[in-house]
Amino acid sequence: MADPSSYRPSPGQIPDSPGVYKFRDEHRRVIYVGKAKNLRQRVANYFQDLANLHPRTRTMVTTAASVEWTVVSTEVEALQLEYTWIKEFDPRFNVKYRDDKSYPYLAVTLNEEFPRVQVMRGAKKKGVRYFGPYGHAWAIRETVDLMLRVFPVRTCSAGVFKNAARTGRPCLLGYIDKCSAPCVGRVTPEEHRELAEDFCDFMAGRTGTYIRRLEKDMMQAAEEMEYERAARLRDDAEALKRAMEKSAVVLADATDADLIAVAEDELEAALQIFHVRGGRVRGQRGWVTDKVEAVDTSGLVEHALQQLYGEERGDAVPKEVLVPALPEDTEAVSQWLAERRGSQVSLRIPQRGDKKDLMATVQRNAQQALGLHKTKRASDLTTRSRALEEIAEALGLDTAPLRIECYDISHLQGDDVVASMVVFEDGLARKSEYRRFQIKGFEGQDDVRSMHEVIGRRFKRYLQEKERTGEWEEPQEPASGATGSAPAAPGSTDPGATGPTPGVTGPVPAPVLTAASPADEIEPREDDGRPKRFAYPPQLVVVDGGQPQVAAAKRALDELGIDDIAVCGLAKRLEEVWLPDDDDPVVLPRSSEGLYLLQRVRDEAHRFAITYQRAKRAKRIRSSPLDDVTGLGETRKQALIKHFGSVKKLRQATIEEICEVPGIGRRTAESVAAALASTAPAAPAVNTATGEIMEEDDGGAS
Repeated sequence: MADPSSYRPSPGQIPDSPGVYKFRDEHRRVIYVGKAKNLRQRVANYFQDLANLHPRTRTMVTTAASVEWTVVSTEVEALQLEYTWIKEFDPRFNVKYRDDKSYPYLAVTLNEEFPRVQVMRGAKKKGVRYFGPYGHAWAIRETVDLMLRVFPVRTCSAGVFKNAARTGRPCLLGYIDKCSAPCVGRVTPEEHRELAEDFCDFMAGRTGTYIRRLEKDMMQAAEEMEYERAARLRDDAEALKRAMEKSAVVLADATDADLIAVAEDELEAALQIFHVRGGRVRGQRGWVTDKVEAVDTSGLVEHALQQLYGEERGDAVPKEVLVPALPEDTEAVSQWLAERRGSQVSLRIPQRGDKKDLMATVQRNAQQALGLHKTKRASDLTTRSRALEEIAEALGLDTAPLRIECYDISHLQGDDVVASMVVFEDGLARKSEYRRFQIKGFEGQDDVRSMHEVIGRRFKRYLQEKERTGEWEEPQEPASGATGSAPAAPGSTDPGATGPTPGVTGPVPAPVLTAASPADEIEPREDDGRPKRFAYPPQLVVVDGGQPQVAAAKRALDELGIDDIAVCGLAKRLEEVWLPDDDDPVVLPRSSEGLYLLQRVRDEAHRFAITYQRAKRAKRIRSSPLDDVTGLGETRKQALIKHFGSVKKLRQATIEEICEVPGIGRRTAESVAAALASTAPAAPAVNTATGEIMEEDDGGAS
């Protein structure tokens, strides 16, 4: 635990202008980002008596080891920079709303020649019009199915579209008039785009115009005694009305607003958002967050607005945003939203009428979401905590292993030997920390040597990171009469280097305050606060295997001088837990939550390793002699195979014949011929029943 006074800046160092500040820990990782109208006043608040600070703020300032800041011109710039840094550095003490699912949108790809209507998830793309989000993808498909009667826009994939254009036959939707079939030229690109734009207008809330037009056309067809056409128009109007009924009218027509409600307790907060477009609820979504910083409702609302609209532009930001509490700096946030929309945005608390009633509904949804989340998490937290405590007790650890790393070796009869590293934090998989390795030190099958190499490489990188951040000291020369030599520094090329012993070499030097004042002073990339690869040490290393693998892992750590990381192995046969230097395994009860967690970690490492191994093997099998030809790209490679039909026939071709392929010059043709000549063709297959030699066409591989 750090003493905040050790890195407290003097008041004269801190400017009294708007800006954004960052707290970093002893590893130079950014752990908190904040903004302020007056940096001097805000930053000074963190360095008062610890007893006066909120418990979460107290934890943050005692975890930090330095503070720095960047001055900006306006509060709006500070808001934008704060959002950018929170997204970039992912600080552990900032409020971050986490979503347990990816909400689907109804998307119209107006950036294509023939726009397509489809369901989309994930990051939004430029030139695509989005509607939603929806709670379920099937709700989008039901709506689209109804609307295609009136707006027969293309919904097929690029492959289906090209195939229909090639064959001159539309897909089934084209035959039943639910697609205008631009693939076969039934409509021009301009006519199809007009249909897509009408579809977007209807989804945006301009519904009355189209229904009135259909009803007028229906009456005219009936007067002209075109009863079949009138019946079809009647059905089209009914289909649009049913599509409208799927989103209830809650506000006056043409109202575009987002309503945000927050339910919170001392530890967590749930956020619910209703998206109202054209007076109708078009979508709903919810987030949950841990209150890892001292923040009130207005602060939660401000964080929500940043994360909700930080990547949005134009109409994606509505005219009105209704909230339960206004942010601390309402004017700056409103201006920031207006800049993103391109016009004025009203940010306010609803006081009366339909909007207040709808806000109450959103609030009830938020309360229910928080209650449901706490019910689920209580069970999960209890189980995970019990599992970690059981592991600590069984292995004789001082504390529960909050970070566990597991390693597995995978190969196919000694070929394509690879290893995996998976990470579990607080009993949950942290997939962004997963790593994979190729075995480089030797060839062939030897799981024990492979494990030793992988553990050594991983923790050598860890020591190099500690050296870079200044967390280790030069080891002292051995006292007179001592045998052996002093350990070498991490990263030394000496094959016998052992490196320092973390936690034993002495106190960590006091961190140095780095104050970045103007925004144009950019820090070096190695100290930018981003999480580094292999920078976090685990409390427990688990290897897939028994005594030999455990001994190899422990030997690798000992050679690097690391003695504060526990090691164990989990053998598949009897699910026994092996510890270094123990002749007998630790046997956990079959019903043990700790054993179940170790099995999950081991199985995940096995899955990750075998996936990588299979990918490498598949890539090797798909390889071709043409891969070794310098300057021959994939396009020209495919052109050669297409022209000659196979690598076998290409191998038999002369240089002049190869030059006939478009894009292949004589120098390239000579390189291709030389590469194929140096690669002996595979032996022909033999039919063992008849003795017949099978002349096999080898396609693109050899």
